[in-house]
Amino acid sequence: MWEPGFEHDERLIASLPGYARSFCMWSVHHRGTPENPGLVLALDAVKNATCSGLALKVAAGTEDRTLDYLRERELVSAAYLEAELRIDLADGRRVDAITYVVDPNHVQYCQGLSQEDQATIIANASGGRGPNTEYLYNTSSHLAQLGIRDNELEWLSERVRKISGNNNE
Repeated sequence: MWEPGFEHDERLIASLPGYARSFCMWSVHHRGTPENPGLVLALDAVKNATCSGLALKVAAGTEDRTLDYLRERELVSAAYLEAELRIDLADGRRVDAITYVVDPNHVQYCQGLSQEDQATIIANASGGRGPNTEYLYNTSSHLAQLGIRDNELEWLSERVRKISGNNNE
């Protein structure tokens, strides 16, 4: 959301019924290592849930290149499954979108960690794309800028700052 990595022509608030955003996936590449895994957010199938976020329409003529890029980035460990799901855009349209949802049968799936455990892990992990804290802070900040409240991410951001002693980030 805050670093899509591809050109886009349109950007809208969207909601995805039947899924929740949660730190339910170990990160052993981007925000952690196999020895000290971090946590990343994933779309997790949850009955009666709805996840609000951002939908990006790929720039015309870049569809194949963008899909190749996303597959290389998101499917690096096969913990995500690529799915075409129906989303609701803020302007009232319903469209099908390529999404990446967590595979609940994958070894990196870790649903059920307490928020305190999540905070401790995030405060202490770093991987190939940087510190796990940066991922949390940027995601939480960008959701807030979009007007999307996520109480769990806000609590985690505050708690991780206390754990890591970065109250000013």
